[in-house]
Amino acid sequence: MVPLSILDLAPITRGGTAGEALRRSLDLAQHAERWGYERFWMAEHHNMPGVASAATAVALGFVAQGTTRIRVGAGGIMLPNHAPLVVAEQFGTLAALYPDRIDLGLGRAPGTDLVTLRALRRPRESADDFPENVVELMRYLEPARPDQSIRAVPGAGSRVPVWLLGSSLYSAELAAGLGLPFAFAAHFAPDLLHDALRLYRDQFRPSDRHKKPHAMACIPVYAADTDAEARRLFTSLEQAFLALRSGRPTQLPPPLEASERAALDPISNQALAQLFRYAVVGGPETVRKGVDEFVRATSVDELMVTAMIFDHAARLRSFEIVAGVGG
Repeated sequence: MVPLSILDLAPITRGGTAGEALRRSLDLAQHAERWGYERFWMAEHHNMPGVASAATAVALGFVAQGTTRIRVGAGGIMLPNHAPLVVAEQFGTLAALYPDRIDLGLGRAPGTDLVTLRALRRPRESADDFPENVVELMRYLEPARPDQSIRAVPGAGSRVPVWLLGSSLYSAELAAGLGLPFAFAAHFAPDLLHDALRLYRDQFRPSDRHKKPHAMACIPVYAADTDAEARRLFTSLEQAFLALRSGRPTQLPPPLEASERAALDPISNQALAQLFRYAVVGGPETVRKGVDEFVRATSVDELMVTAMIFDHAARLRSFEIVAGVGG
């Protein structure tokens, strides 16, 4: 089995607080470390009532402080929202505090809506400079040259591992051209998964950081002791997606009972089936089979799993089951 990792958004459950969400994320990371997960990543999203990881570097510092082995990283930092020097300093600081444990995944999307993008004081066109900004950021993480006038302090010489994240062919091609590892966001944008992985591997150019391609994909995996219970837990994510799709993002709602889930209209059901077609939802044997099939079909070098589950104990149990079937 390939290494397993976790993507967490520090979900704020209905009626809960961001502080509670972040403390639950730390608890999950501590359990994940004991269960043998490779990485624990958090993602930057803004103006989302159900996501507490907007200040991603700060949240990662909290998680890294409470763990000892597991790699902690961004999955990702939305680079168009930031100056490359600032990101280099933030992750250089994390690397100075937690050596050889920090990852930096970079995304090209803003991680929010256009109104919030203006509040971040970033022009919409800033994504156009993504390739140049990635190169600039990586340069700040290399050992400083004697004639270098601007240095990331901390950051210079840290060589924090950089990943490119994406849900399109654009990021796959850029990752291949720069010789970087690539992570595909199949958990929310599955359409181009196989095309992107194929392009990335075919066009990969070895770099001084990576001699061969390294591909990871992220999918939703919801596990419970029975198939029926896993399907019930999964309805929290389905509701959250439908709320986001309607322009009314919300805190993570409690799961629906089967009769309530059956009442969803056919259009909603079709949208959910399309979006989550790579989701693995079920008891231990169902999850084992689904994870194995996905890994065989994609030949990924790593698998990242995510689960927005309302009840924290059930969320821990889900990731524990996944670790067991994947080990």
